[in-house]
Amino acid sequence: MKDIKWVFVFYSLAAVAAMSGIGIAVGMRSIPVAIVAILALIFVMGNGFKTKKKMREQGIL
Repeated sequence: MKDIKWVFVFYSLAAVAAMSGIGIAVGMRSIPVAIVAILALIFVMGNGFKTKKKMREQGIL
C-alpha cells in the first residue's frame, strides 16, 4: 500500500472514464461523442504506457 504510484491511478481512472464515455455515446447514439471518447481513451492509455516505459528506463519501477 505504501508503494502506490498515484500517476497510474490517475491514468487508470481517466481510461475508465473514457470507456464509460464510449458506453454513454452508444446509449445516446451519438457518433461524434463516441469518436471523442475513443480518441480520449487512445490518448490516455498511450500516455500511461509511455510514462510506464519512461519510469522503467529510469529505474523507478
